[in-house]
Amino acid sequence: MNLILFTDSDFCSTQHICLRDRRHKHIADIHKAQPNSLLRIGQINGHKGIGEVVSIDDQQVTLHVSLSEPPPVALPLTLLLALPRPKMLKRILQTISTMGVKELYLLNSYRVDKSYWSTPLLSEDSIKEQLQLGLEQAGDTQMPCVHIRKRFKPFVEDELPSISLNTRGLVAHPYDAITCPEPTIDPTTLAIGPEGGFIPYEVEKLQQAGLTPFHVGERILRVETAIPAIISRIFPII
Repeated sequence: MNLILFTDSDFCSTQHICLRDRRHKHIADIHKAQPNSLLRIGQINGHKGIGEVVSIDDQQVTLHVSLSEPPPVALPLTLLLALPRPKMLKRILQTISTMGVKELYLLNSYRVDKSYWSTPLLSEDSIKEQLQLGLEQAGDTQMPCVHIRKRFKPFVEDELPSISLNTRGLVAHPYDAITCPEPTIDPTTLAIGPEGGFIPYEVEKLQQAGLTPFHVGERILRVETAIPAIISRIFPII
């Protein structure tokens, strides 16, 4: 936990927060904090700063809050991701949050197993938990927005053209595709398919919405590997 995050609900007075959950345990057991200890803190969707330990016991820690530092600059990326298998979803949510992605669309696709949509990991609380773990790792405070779209065709036809408008539109695809474009900080809309990739019909629909197929080499990558590999190739700031 490189940054201790808190929300409005953690305030116990105007300038103090009281933490009683895993954050208290981390502060006590890992930081071994004592009164007057200084810790890196951040308010979710707000600024970062310093928390000074006022008191700590077996039940809670109270911190005096001083916030003055803005969060890191967000990655100018809207990521469209075919819903991965549940055991990968947790890691992927943490990864995209750590890398600075702020807009994520989880999509249906022909090769997405229908059972994936019933996983409890898609609950709002579960998604936020994994995203927060990524933010803590990166020292970021800005919570990504996650949109769930269970119908591929309506999304691609009705929403995607406006999402990709005035952005560099890309779809990762290993066949009949251009080589990976040069890195740039231009706003980008990137689609990554499921294990096995998008089917030809889906690639065609994505192209019609303004996305260009590209590849990053002859090796076929797992989704959880492809995401950081591609992001680090198409942006110069990672």
